[in-house]
Amino acid sequence: MGPRLFEQVTRGQQFPVEWDARYPSQGQTEADTPPGYITLFVDFFGEGNLRLPATHYMAGILHYYAFQISQLSPMGMVRIRHFEFLCRSQGLEPTVEKFRVFYQLIRTLGFFSFALCNVKKILINPLKSFHNWKMKFFFVREEVIPIAMLFHEPGTIDKEDTPIPKKAAWYDKLCATPNRVVGEQVFVAAVMSDKWSERSREVPVLLLHGEDVALYQSASQTFGGSMGVRPLRDDEEF
Repeated sequence: MGPRLFEQVTRGQQFPVEWDARYPSQGQTEADTPPGYITLFVDFFGEGNLRLPATHYMAGILHYYAFQISQLSPMGMVRIRHFEFLCRSQGLEPTVEKFRVFYQLIRTLGFFSFALCNVKKILINPLKSFHNWKMKFFFVREEVIPIAMLFHEPGTIDKEDTPIPKKAAWYDKLCATPNRVVGEQVFVAAVMSDKWSERSREVPVLLLHGEDVALYQSASQTFGGSMGVRPLRDDEEF
């Protein structure tokens, strides 16, 4: 990874100075994390749609499965964030318990990811691989993840037997959608990003034919709208 790509990610994601994002020195690997820092891979922010600081749901996943984010593959990040957005777009609160209905933890070549359980598919046409992703990394202050992460030692992974809630309304709402790399306003509207000015008196919304519509439209394969804004109502919090 060159310095230009590092700068493109950190500037594009508006990393504040206090996060002290560091470009790796020559010879450093992803395992050479300085004390008080974590290692992040660039592809987390592309197809993985990661935003920092991490959401409570993202922190909950890391806490439940007890591994550090640097032990996660980009494909694992795609599945985590796609599920979060899919829930948010349907007005559902994403939880670890819901996620476990669909995915089983796996480990491939030393990194964690998730395989679909014996349930309906909710992610279609994902990338098959990420080119040289292990070589594209940097370091950032550990405070961007609001939990104390544990390093998961190598070993067997216990298979989870999670009941499928086929009659639950939330389960029925989650339909197969592709993963999308979308604009920041979409994630702000989905409560998955805090990159919005605290001085703003506007709210990001999805517009279809000029009308404010439900966010689930942006998860649809036939999405034809665009993001816009509307005034913040007097009875609404920022």
